[in-house]
Amino acid sequence: MKDFTRLVDLASERLGGRVLLASDEFFAPKENLLKATPPLLIEGKYTSHGKWMDGWETRRRRTPGYDWCIIRLGLPGFVRGVVVDTGHFKGNYPEQCFVEACTLEGPKQERRLLKNCATDWVELLPQSALKGDSENLFAVTNLQRFTHLRLKIYPDGGVARFRVFGQVVPDHRRLFVRRREIDLAAVESGGCVISSSDEFFGSPLNLLLPGRGKNMGDGWETRRRRGPGHDWVIIKLGSPGVILRIEVDTTHFKGNFPESCFIEGVDFKSGELDATPDTQWKEILPRTRLRANARHYFHKQLQDAGKVSHVRFHIYPDGGVSRLRIFGVPAVTPESRLVWLNSLSVARAQSALLDCCGSRAWVQQMVAARPFATVAQMVEAADRIWAGLSPNDWLQAFRRHPPIGGNKLAQKQSSKARRWSAKEQSNVQKTSPEMWPVLGAANAAYRARFGYIFIVCATGKTTEEMLALLKQRLANDPGSELRIAAEEQRKITRLRIERLLES
Repeated sequence: MKDFTRLVDLASERLGGRVLLASDEFFAPKENLLKATPPLLIEGKYTSHGKWMDGWETRRRRTPGYDWCIIRLGLPGFVRGVVVDTGHFKGNYPEQCFVEACTLEGPKQERRLLKNCATDWVELLPQSALKGDSENLFAVTNLQRFTHLRLKIYPDGGVARFRVFGQVVPDHRRLFVRRREIDLAAVESGGCVISSSDEFFGSPLNLLLPGRGKNMGDGWETRRRRGPGHDWVIIKLGSPGVILRIEVDTTHFKGNFPESCFIEGVDFKSGELDATPDTQWKEILPRTRLRANARHYFHKQLQDAGKVSHVRFHIYPDGGVSRLRIFGVPAVTPESRLVWLNSLSVARAQSALLDCCGSRAWVQQMVAARPFATVAQMVEAADRIWAGLSPNDWLQAFRRHPPIGGNKLAQKQSSKARRWSAKEQSNVQKTSPEMWPVLGAANAAYRARFGYIFIVCATGKTTEEMLALLKQRLANDPGSELRIAAEEQRKITRLRIERLLES
């Protein structure tokens, strides 16, 4: 990304970020690292340990090694870049830094981490040179969802601020719980600003922050407009959804609040949002007058725009707004589930994809191919990777299926995969009793000839149809039959990917 600093600071103390542990903090405490304010310099101020510094500063190291601190992100997500700010540290800044990250599932894993610092750390930034009294910016390319980071400094010294900019990826298991109403635009839900007309006095990202605005500087404020027109901001919702309520908060804006506002939405699929015709945007809140220093609630005034993925908030003609809340019920879509799949740790993604296809090689390559921009891209990757596997990889996938009409497997399935298998073979359960011995004998004959179970995409097929296909394929030579079975597995995998992204 050209300017990752326009994204959310995932580690900000305002969002709940916290420095949990540090190897040393003799001169200045670790908590200073995540302050939202720029670092200060107070000439002549000293403590019992030495010069007062607005940052994290360790003692001088007399042995080989490095200092480090572990940070819990306020909001988990994809890290796009980090800023190691050595502001006011001139003769005492570290020569180099290194950043790694991990994904933890709950307090128990965090306690284990703090006890021995051992976990599956993933490198985000290799050991890199730092400049003193500077904002050192480093882009990050890893697109896994992370919850914790470890900053290492070599060999010692001080860092004023540490920023972790990225895209919030909430836990979708909680986001979609019981289809409850949430603030779809909030940063904690994954909402983000796409673009705006102006942000001279205050960032539009402030509109989406948790809590009430602290002051006039803690909102979105545009410059004074001297010509025709008005200001606007486009917000991508954390999840598409149906909007039920809206709050527009002009708290602290008294002589500079907008005269009125207008809100519209669109369910955007793909392509360039800027190229979306205005005719596709649907009115949600008609142009409505606003008051100074007030919270405005809208419910009955809202128009039904259906499912919306983006909103465009217009203010007339200019001015400042503290917060914008877009309340609604998130829609579980394949696209939102794809974000979830992209965000999973390697282990959890492998477990999810193993339900779709039992080949370990296929699973590993699919996990490595993330993130997928669209469902179509994921399906294309699944087909391409499957076609490039070896016959042994195909056979491994076959072993995770029960035979037609049976339930014995060469390899175990998860409970989800068992449910999918049962659904795929649901027509077999309607088979008349006299057909079961015939089906069993045909399955045995197939296995005896080819060495593996009969693989067929059973969805929508009757027992009689599958039995006819089995008998027909018994005449094939082993090479041809293996390729046919592999094609049937490809069809099964496609259907299971659809189920994975719908469940």
